[in-house]
Amino acid sequence: MTYGSETWSLTMGLIRRNRVTQRAMERAMLGVSLRDQRITRVTDMAQRVAKLKWQWAGHILRRKDGRWGLSIPNDRRH
Repeated sequence: MTYGSETWSLTMGLIRRNRVTQRAMERAMLGVSLRDQRITRVTDMAQRVAKLKWQWAGHILRRKDGRWGLSIPNDRRH
């Protein structure tokens, strides 16, 4: 469900839709009803996507192959 999420623009609407979908999938897989308030211990999708985005940013930052990503200055004064 998070394939390619590194490139998503995380808006509140997208986060809300993904959480609803995640909860529906959990209920379907676990066979629990909407009224059942069990804790599933499944990682929240928004947290997972945020972590993946930071990992991707670190990957891009560490690249040494001369692509344009490294030519952008890190200094915010520019």
